[in-house]
Amino acid sequence: MSSPENASDLPESGPEAARRRTGGRSARVRTQVVEAVGALLVESGYDALTVDAVAERAGVHRTTVYRRWRDVGGLLADVLDAAADDGWRPADTGSLEDDLTALNQEVYDALRPGGADADDGSGSGSGSGSGGNLTTALIAASFRSAQAADALTRFWEGRYARSAPVADRAVARGELRPGPDARALLVTATAPLYQELLLLRGAPDPRLPRRAARAACAAARAGVFH
Repeated sequence: MSSPENASDLPESGPEAARRRTGGRSARVRTQVVEAVGALLVESGYDALTVDAVAERAGVHRTTVYRRWRDVGGLLADVLDAAADDGWRPADTGSLEDDLTALNQEVYDALRPGGADADDGSGSGSGSGSGGNLTTALIAASFRSAQAADALTRFWEGRYARSAPVADRAVARGELRPGPDARALLVTATAPLYQELLLLRGAPDPRLPRRAARAACAAARAGVFH
């Protein structure tokens, strides 16, 4: 992996610095680079991801990428931080089971081969260019990069925190008694999708989001998460 000489003399860089440089040309460059990282990761996988390749794909000077992100770890972390920096909130469908099903459907669409983020280079397989998508490619990359792993943890923590109102709404509707462990409920609902689609690489089953949500809902109503 190529890197600039005297890297320690470079100005402040990495995802934190990149997030602070917002607006105008800086924001456009970040968007171009984030999209280039996602596209290259899906098409060619982690081993083909280099700063030079990203700079060429993004149409920016390699020095710009080195100065702002330093290395592949910084690039991957910023892709994940960019994905987390959105206005996403869980759907309010009117029932706990349907809320959990809606959450699971989003996970299912992201994880299944050729899923919702497979071609747009903006999300979040193996990332080898053969039916993979950005979500699975980033998860795989997190096992190769400590920075990506930390950013992925931040992403999931943020998503689970934003999803906690699903449990609060169920309490307000009288579906659950007060005080459920929202995190445990959400993990129980979503875990089967990661198990089936990511770990076991099972064939996509459109019934899976509802089935997993129904099981978690039944457990919640039985007091398992209190």
